[in-house]
Amino acid sequence: MRQLRADRGLSLRDLAKLTVYAKSYIHELETGLKQPTDQAARRIDDALGARGELSALVSADGGIGRREFVAGGIAVALPHLVLDHGRQVGSDLPVQLTERTARLRRIDDYLGGADTYEVFAAEVESTRRLAQGGSFSEATGAALLTVLGEQAQLAGWAAFDAGRYVDSEHFYRMSLDAARGAGDSALAGNAMAFLAYQELALGRPGVPAATSAVETAGDDATPGVRALLHSRKAWAHAIAGQAGDAARHLGLAENCLTEADDRPDPDWVYWVDRSEMEIMTGRCWAVLHRPLRAISVLGQVLAAYDDTHARDKALYLTWLAEAYLDANEPEQACVTAGRAMRLSFGVGSVRPAKRLDLFLGRLAPYAALPCVGDLRAVAREWAQQRRLIAGATPGTR
Repeated sequence: MRQLRADRGLSLRDLAKLTVYAKSYIHELETGLKQPTDQAARRIDDALGARGELSALVSADGGIGRREFVAGGIAVALPHLVLDHGRQVGSDLPVQLTERTARLRRIDDYLGGADTYEVFAAEVESTRRLAQGGSFSEATGAALLTVLGEQAQLAGWAAFDAGRYVDSEHFYRMSLDAARGAGDSALAGNAMAFLAYQELALGRPGVPAATSAVETAGDDATPGVRALLHSRKAWAHAIAGQAGDAARHLGLAENCLTEADDRPDPDWVYWVDRSEMEIMTGRCWAVLHRPLRAISVLGQVLAAYDDTHARDKALYLTWLAEAYLDANEPEQACVTAGRAMRLSFGVGSVRPAKRLDLFLGRLAPYAALPCVGDLRAVAREWAQQRRLIAGATPGTR
């Protein structure tokens, strides 16, 4: 909706006048805070000169089947490649596959792993069979292994995001083997970092794997790679309650981002920037129960974080909500958690749900507050939607 409006050079106020709806209502629709009725969807489509795009998102009962609609569009636009596994492979094919993988990687900014897993896993299988059965030079073979390593990390991340932890570990280890076979130490280090992140999410120690990730990539890795791996190591130390080590690696990650280096970073660190580093810093302070530091960082950076990145923003807001609770500000904590819930509606990821369940479990001492009752009412609606999504997503656990 926002893109259609921008394409036509319309402001929020312009669209509000054309549809005879309030500007605030139009804004709430664009940011996902409200769902349009059938009538509103049709009127907005007409005003934008669209061909039913918004109406197609609205189900018979007025709810938006966002995941099914968008994921279906992705499947049509980017079906996985079916490669001829007995073919002679030239040096151009790994380049084309790398570019395609970069395009697929951007989808993760907007969709959860339950939406993308099947497409990403199919890409891995096709490239794996080609690497095993194709005919190519040694250099092309190494390039194919690098692509396979990148694709396996992407599929592993989607599996992890969907709660398919056996599958995610399988893909992460496949990625590690492929990266080692290709002699790509940075990619191998990132595979180790993914394994560490999963260990932490499952309640197991992650510092050893995070340490191996930094050491495997080495000091010769590009600044973006080292920034990412040091931030992951900081997170592992924070989860372990090791504030000094966490702060040290956060500092190292920030220093990496200021380095002058003419080498291009690999595409798989395209999302690592100062904003993401500030978010990781805030998350670390939150789990270390330093709420004032966490609130100062997270509050500022998330205010500018786009709601279209719904899964990630919902996740990050849960740490801000917990920091407010640690600071004895339950009202603000509930407001923040409510925003996270609304953003996570329809997101194909188990992670916001798990984080919010943990937060709701901490509210028992504040049960008499009106804000807690309001939040629990939202949570009941949220839980109902999660059950519907789980029923429509085979294999998610």
